[in-house]
Amino acid sequence: MELYLGSGGYTNDDWKGILYPPGAPSSEYLESYARYFNAVELESPFYNIPGKKAFEGMVRKSGGHVHFAVKAHRAMTHMRNADEDGYRRLRVSVKPLQEAGVLGPFLAQFPRSFHNTPDNNRYLHELVSRFEGETLAIEFRNPKWHTPEVEASLRDKGVTWVSIDYPEIAGMGTRRLVTTSPIAYIRLFGRNEKKWYAGKTAKEKHDYRYSTEELRFWVEEIVARRDELDQAYLILLNTPRFSAGYNLTELQQMFEEHGLDGGVRDIPAG
Repeated sequence: MELYLGSGGYTNDDWKGILYPPGAPSSEYLESYARYFNAVELESPFYNIPGKKAFEGMVRKSGGHVHFAVKAHRAMTHMRNADEDGYRRLRVSVKPLQEAGVLGPFLAQFPRSFHNTPDNNRYLHELVSRFEGETLAIEFRNPKWHTPEVEASLRDKGVTWVSIDYPEIAGMGTRRLVTTSPIAYIRLFGRNEKKWYAGKTAKEKHDYRYSTEELRFWVEEIVARRDELDQAYLILLNTPRFSAGYNLTELQQMFEEHGLDGGVRDIPAG
């Protein structure tokens, strides 16, 4: 099983002086990031699909050491009005990643407003068909989708279910590893219950550092299924104050105890 550990994005200015040199421009962040991690989840395509040159630059700066999970554009998941050209541009733009062998899953993150209805099920079927031939991972924020029937449907289609780690708040998804394909994809957002809804910014919302025992839960879940998985992605979105980086170091150490390498290297102690 290939193991990929990384964060949600790499353009975090508050990582300067920790992972990045204090005076480093953002254009040099990825080169530094690639020295420490082997995966990253790209948020930027959710807002604007980059061109091929942008992805060519990512391959060059990362030295081919980082696998990139690519978030689908919001027109595909939130507004749900993407046309054929939008899907085509996304698939064409990531060709440099594909050719370099570092393209991870496409991530389709649906909002809580996306309810489990017949119309939305039809839309979901259409979106899956648009990504035919690609590795697609789907996150459902609305827990009404979290049913054995939906899991079975994704399993039949070979689509990866995104497992989540949220605060324990009523109406949120259950914290568990669900596998519907040979690829496990886990997103850890932090468990900052007080700021999940009250936080004014995403930085406040995701300001949380996991304990060793909280992380061990996911390590044990993956290790228990290592024989049925080809790949496992753990993406940490608790990036404020470099909490994700410190937690990734802990994950690496725990996986090493089971003979697995998550590709995390020499993170500064914190």
